[in-house]
Amino acid sequence: MTPKHEKQEFVTVLVRDPRIQKEDSWHSYIDYEIFIHTNSICFTRKTSCVRRRYREFVWLRQRLQSNAVLIQLPELPSKTPFFNMNNPNHVDHRRQGLQEFLEKILQDALLLSDSRLHLFLQTQLSPEDMEACVSGQTKYSVADAILSFASLNRRFPIEDEEEKKGKNDADSDSESSSSGLGPSDDSISCGCKASPASEES
Repeated sequence: MTPKHEKQEFVTVLVRDPRIQKEDSWHSYIDYEIFIHTNSICFTRKTSCVRRRYREFVWLRQRLQSNAVLIQLPELPSKTPFFNMNNPNHVDHRRQGLQEFLEKILQDALLLSDSRLHLFLQTQLSPEDMEACVSGQTKYSVADAILSFASLNRRFPIEDEEEKKGKNDADSDSESSSSGLGPSDDSISCGCKASPASEES
């Protein structure tokens, strides 16, 4: 008998690097980098990095809740009128709350099956574009969107090593970028793009 060497699945999520983004001369907001590293078969890419703002987390929670009505979703850090984006304690408290939210979400198999969650974590699509993609109103599939975003934002040596081992996967990744999903014009910051500006922090 040969012993079974099963790899235990893991998903590491980090919410980090809060940055103030200027919307216009009057409005600013903070976005956060979401870094994912996983060996889970649920994910199209094993390593990814996107930037999201609080408002997009609110959208994600609402969509997940409407699709999984029997599940009590974790709460987001509360939105307070006293939040000051120039106060490092306020910003870090919110960052920690957003990370705890995602950590809990990623432990639920039903929520992991929601395509919106994967688009949120592994692409820079806006909520409107994510909805369009999930409902089949785009030329590209959910997997195409994720793979195309990844090919535009290559910066992970771990992923490069994994792709050398599985050359077939790397070939299919590069072909998928011709899916009609072009780069967005969001600003690029260290491999992650800032999401489109709107009013709330």
